[in-house]
This record gives sequence, C-alpha cells and structure tokens, in this order.
Amino acid sequence: MAVLVGKRAPSFKATAVIDGEFEEDFSLDRYLGKKHVIFYFYPADFTFVCPTEIIAFEDRLAEFEAKGVAVVGCSTDSHFSHFAWLSTPRDKGGIEGVTYPLVADATKTIAANYDVLGGHYDYNEAGEMTFVGSPVAYRGLFLIDKDGIVRHQLVNDGPLGRSIDEAMRLVDALQYFEKNGEVCPANWEEGKEAMSATREGVASYLAKHA
Repeated sequence: MAVLVGKRAPSFKATAVIDGEFEEDFSLDRYLGKKHVIFYFYPADFTFVCPTEIIAFEDRLAEFEAKGVAVVGCSTDSHFSHFAWLSTPRDKGGIEGVTYPLVADATKTIAANYDVLGGHYDYNEAGEMTFVGSPVAYRGLFLIDKDGIVRHQLVNDGPLGRSIDEAMRLVDALQYFEKNGEVCPANWEEGKEAMSATREGVASYLAKHA
C-alpha cells in the first residue's frame, strides 16, 4: 500500500451528493489555500459499520468547521446510491441528515489512486479485463493541509471503525505545529505541552514527563 504522507493528494473530479443535492465535477481543489481536509473512504452504502462513522463525523461537523476543516466522504457506490441512503431514516439503517459531501467513485479510480481499493483490474486467461478481489475501498482516512499535501493517513480493514476523536486530535496537532513550530509528542492533546524539535527540547520534555 502506497504511503502518500508528504505527497500531494491525488486530484479528481467526480459527482458528489452535498446536503441532498448532486454536484458534478466535485474536487478537493476547492479547498486549496482555504481549508484543511479530512478525506475518508468507506466500503459501501447500506452496510453496517459505515453509517456509524458517517453519522459520527456529521455529529462533530461543527467542531471541524470551526477549526477550518472540511470533511468529505467517498465510496465506490454511485451518486444515486448515496442519495437513496441519505434519504433513508436512521432508524431504518440510513444516514438521513448528513450534510457534508459524499463522493461517488463508481469507476473506482479515486480509491485506486489513493491505494485503498480492495482489489485491482487484471487480465484473465482469455485476455479479458476483469476485477480481482473486493471492488470496495478499505477504511482509508487522509488529513490534507491547505497546500494539498497529505500529512496523515490511516487505513483500517472493513470490520474496524475509526475514531473521530483521534481524527480531531490529529487536526489539532497539525494545526498547532503549523502555528507554533513545535512538535507534538505521544498522546498530545490540545492544551498540553509540546516541544521544540531539538535535543534540548526533547530532554526538557522527558525530564518533566518521563
């Protein structure tokens, strides 16, 4: 699996559903120079772990937006599937009320470019192009800075839901570093001490916290 940290996030244009409306040619480029982005993949609509994550991000959306962070989800379903799921009440397994963009990667090219696709295209013995493996995305999450550079990535297998608290913590850590130039040690949280990236800095920190 490719490591995208430190590299420019792969660009794309695709249809997204945003607050119940279709938007063609949606791109993360709209956030360049303006916002940090949490761009995450989930395996499929109308499934099990996925709605808990999607709704959990919606529940914290105001907090992310207050920090200047856009949240964008993506799966290999069509935009029609997204719309149907968004129109389904939560007590029926739906995600009604989710307002942030859900990107439709029906061609699987976005998931492939972010290297989170569960399978790949190959030729069979007859020379025909076929898909080998699972045609859905793993639970990938990418924290992208305002310059479009990936600063953090996480990939979980299907059964393992992600922590929105941890996503928020990493946003705080990145923004703290960008503002103050200090690095954030293990288990750092907003309001806690960071340190300078020097021998003296780490020695001072460890003397206090070892």
